[in-house]
Amino acid sequence: MRFPALLLSGLFAVGFLVAPNAAHSAEASPSPAKKKLRIVLVGDSTVGESSGWGPGFAAWINPDVAECINAARNGRSSKSFIGENLWQPALDLKGDYYLIQFGHNDEPGKGPERETDPATTFPQNLSRYVDDARAIGAKPILVTSLTRRKFVAGHPHQLLPSLVPYAAATASVAQARHVPLLDLHARSIAFCEQLGEPGCEALSPRTAEGGVDQTHLNAKGSAAIARLVVEELRRIAPELAPAFLAEPRPLLAMPVPTEAPAPKQNNSEAKKP
Repeated sequence: MRFPALLLSGLFAVGFLVAPNAAHSAEASPSPAKKKLRIVLVGDSTVGESSGWGPGFAAWINPDVAECINAARNGRSSKSFIGENLWQPALDLKGDYYLIQFGHNDEPGKGPERETDPATTFPQNLSRYVDDARAIGAKPILVTSLTRRKFVAGHPHQLLPSLVPYAAATASVAQARHVPLLDLHARSIAFCEQLGEPGCEALSPRTAEGGVDQTHLNAKGSAAIARLVVEELRRIAPELAPAFLAEPRPLLAMPVPTEAPAPKQNNSEAKKP
């Protein structure tokens, strides 16, 4: 079949007009932005925004690579975080990694809505966190409880840790479920005993009565404990290393810790951390 000369010239003209435009369009199309790694923190006030290591941890995050969302809430235990429907919204964040730390409010004397048994209900709860995180394709990392900074009278470099059963239970779940374990309990004990009681006071906020809060952290404490967390993550989850800066950004002063409403307790130890 012969094409008329006029038609052929028209086709070539269209080709020369369209092809350069198509190439230009391909060059101008922006490549899709790479998804940032999302790290979600889950726990109580010792992780939270106002009095935990979470703000110090966020200061390490490389914003070009990752983001950190702190879903921890004051006064919650492994039981009440689920019971108050705080866990599902945390899962809805679709994190890539979940750092999960409980224990302080699981202790005896915290009330039936919160306390758990380190031999039974506490590990059962942690197992659920692991299963639920994995179900959305995320990687859970279990974190043992930050130590309380109560020292033996007359021995300013010897702590009286109260969370050993919960730390041990966390380690057992991590081993049984093949989950990375960040042993913050052991690291923080070693760190605080090296600092000694006077040194630890510099990391601690003050109570309403003017005493030293031996559970929570001020800005300096948040930065110090977060450094331990990042050091351990680089060791146990080396694939996360690009998510961290070489050194953290300066941490601004943290707000005064606020307590969530708690059930009334006769035990004076029932104050929420």
